Amino acid sequence: MENNKRYEAGLDAMEELFSQDVRNGMEGIKNISPDLWEMIVSFGFGDLYSRNTLSYSQREIITLTTLITQGAFDQLRVHLQAALNVGLSKEEIIEIIIHCAGYVGFPKAVHAMGIAGEIFEEA
Repeated sequence: MENNKRYEAGLDAMEELFSQDVRNGMEGIKNISPDLWEMIVSFGFGDLYSRNTLSYSQREIITLTTLITQGAFDQLRVHLQAALNVGLSKEEIIEIIIHCAGYVGFPKAVHAMGIAGEIFEEA
């Protein structure tokens, strides 16, 4: 896919996943490093999220799981919001976190559940 099309596809995916407030916050990266912003939009969302086989909700299940595994809790917060935006229920998200406890340990799962609780209250 041509670079401009990748970038536009990435912006479209981000619009579907994230609220305007979240997207505005993410764009702060553009001021620090336009190159990294281009990579995030074109590759992260244009190439990965815009593929056809998996739905956005399936991709968010994978993303939530990997972020919990890494302990990447700042990114987990925005992807929990994205998961709700693309149709995952609170119950499904809770079950994902519980399931992760067996593989990543209770400290990460408990931390993730606390963040999820905050996001659920905001939603």
